[in-house]
Amino acid sequence: MKILGIDSSGLVASVAVTEDDNLLGEFTMNYKKTHSQTLLPMLDELAKMIELDLNTIDAIAVSGGPGSFTGLRIGSATAKGLGLALEKPLIHIPTVDALAYNLCGHRDMVCPLMDARRNQTYTGLYTFDGNKMQVELAQCAVGIDEIVEKINEKQRAVVFLGDGVPVFETYIREQINVPYTFAPAHVNKQRAAAVAALGEIYYKEGKTETAAEHRPDYLRLSQAERERMERENAKHA
Repeated sequence: MKILGIDSSGLVASVAVTEDDNLLGEFTMNYKKTHSQTLLPMLDELAKMIELDLNTIDAIAVSGGPGSFTGLRIGSATAKGLGLALEKPLIHIPTVDALAYNLCGHRDMVCPLMDARRNQTYTGLYTFDGNKMQVELAQCAVGIDEIVEKINEKQRAVVFLGDGVPVFETYIREQINVPYTFAPAHVNKQRAAAVAALGEIYYKEGKTETAAEHRPDYLRLSQAERERMERENAKHA
């Protein structure tokens, strides 16, 4: 089984191809370029390097949100376009789940933190039984204080990862009451390899969708939508 993974949900742009539990190749970029500039060229370069005929993939796994609204739309459009052109199914992978899967097999509870602005984070809580991931708290958008409180209640050691770590590190250090660590650089951001690896599992479980059916999960309104609602509410106040 050959899965193409795509993740552009945050600052990182990443593409990867896995085949039967083997990572054939991955191209990940975390630099000052927009995903619309990087994603397709990265995929093209990766395909050349591993001599990949895209028609041979079984499915396209895409990080389906939450995350950057623009990034998710670019990733979604790329996956949908490829799915339609290649007539391949899509696999919708929750962004926070994929981020947690970077630490597959970790002994501690895993807490991804994505910066959602306004002291909010896209997060969740995960544990592993061997390589099997258990969702303790499904991905959600909450205040950093809420997730830290939940972790303290569980009284388990925890490892944090994600682009929210540098944003919330000071708060965590001051408020956490359990042993904690921060994941190292090679596994602390989104990676398409994790998306593709989860995609293999979901594919075997029949969790696929057509390109036409795919929609990103934003979990909350965009800033523009929030501002529009605030203006409308002000008019009726």
